[in-house]
Amino acid sequence: MKRLSITLIVLLAGCASYTAKPLDPGAQQAAFESRRLDATEVRQFFERGLGREFSAWPPKSWDVNALTMAAYYFHPDLDRAQAQRLVAEAAIVTAGARPNPTAGLSFQRNMDAPAGQSPWTNGLSLDIPFETAGKRDDRIERAGHLAQAAKLREAEAVWQVRSRVRASLLAAYPTEALVRRQRDLQEGIAGMLERRFAVGFASQPELTQAHLTLNRAMLALRENQKQGAENLARLAAAVGIPATALDGVELSYDTFKQLPPVSALPPEEMRRQALLSRPDVLAALADYEASQSALQLEIAKQYPDVSLGPGYLWDAGQVKWSLGLSLVLPLLNRNEGPIAEAKAHREEAAAAFLGVQAKAIAEVDEALAGYGHAVQTFETADALLRDQQKAERAVTTAFQAGEADRLAWLSAQYETAAAELARVNALSQAQQTLGRLEDALRRPLGANALTVTADQVILSKPRRYGEQP
Repeated sequence: MKRLSITLIVLLAGCASYTAKPLDPGAQQAAFESRRLDATEVRQFFERGLGREFSAWPPKSWDVNALTMAAYYFHPDLDRAQAQRLVAEAAIVTAGARPNPTAGLSFQRNMDAPAGQSPWTNGLSLDIPFETAGKRDDRIERAGHLAQAAKLREAEAVWQVRSRVRASLLAAYPTEALVRRQRDLQEGIAGMLERRFAVGFASQPELTQAHLTLNRAMLALRENQKQGAENLARLAAAVGIPATALDGVELSYDTFKQLPPVSALPPEEMRRQALLSRPDVLAALADYEASQSALQLEIAKQYPDVSLGPGYLWDAGQVKWSLGLSLVLPLLNRNEGPIAEAKAHREEAAAAFLGVQAKAIAEVDEALAGYGHAVQTFETADALLRDQQKAERAVTTAFQAGEADRLAWLSAQYETAAAELARVNALSQAQQTLGRLEDALRRPLGANALTVTADQVILSKPRRYGEQP
């Protein structure tokens, strides 16, 4: 009994202990609201991820690359993807665990035992299970494929964070100055027409049209201001910081001022390779391989596991040894139902993979088809702006020479502001199409692209929640 107690103590000493880690919503909210782009932890993450030190911090202006790195540090989607990967990796350990043997003790007392004979019968039995047909290997293989899928989805989450930051920064492209200039010029035009109408040199329809245009310009300015505030809030959410953290931060939009020519886009072979290396495509393929391993496991379960049961019995002074063998007899079913389910899941995983792959191909084709036209639209808007600027210079020269009136001069300036706004909108549309092409290929295009890889982000990112390894 003493030896048994010692054995139990040794076994229990190796057990893990539970430590409660409650979440405090109030503290979490306070921590979120205290996030800042210029924090020391953000600088350290930048230096680890980019592999270089920053002599000056924070950056003078935050472009799409800097905001993307900050989002890699802050955004909770990456924390969740990281946790899901760790769960999948821990499942490999679970899959590889071998079944423990069980031990049993028995005590009997014979009340009618003859005199001089011990009335006690003591027994010790063991039950040692053995898995057959490679079930353990099948479990490990399936868990390994699922862990690979989780790692790929973590890389996919890294890209999605980058995509949302780019789209949000592009949506926040400042156009308020142009819209305000249109409003101010239209106010001047309406004021001049009012004075002309008062002395009989302008008609009522002209004045009415000027007022309608001014009303639209005023509403457009209000809407632009509303959209600008909302877009900045969306940008903050894409980075994973409160909206107040962008107060006083200078944003750089230089990345969006240039469009790569269509001839600079990846050729067909590179696009095909990109489709084969997309994390979501590879994750769907890993899911399919996991479904195959699951089917192998269910087929292996047709064959029963074996349990050996050696025993020791001290029966009224006599020592008796025994050896038992037990197994489940597959008489009533041969695991047909789970096998059928596993086959159906494999077909489902195959269909899911084909769906993801077809979607990726369609995204590339659609973005490529639209990008060329978007670039042409921008080039047309750019040419129209240059023509309008040339026309405005001519009207300005005529106005200064007394050959044109102020109304013509203001109207020319208004048309130039409208052409500038049309060019900005065309540029934004082309950049949106370029963003969709980058999303389809899962790779940045154009100059000055962020070179940090998903693996570098994953290795550099701290574990914000849970225990450190």
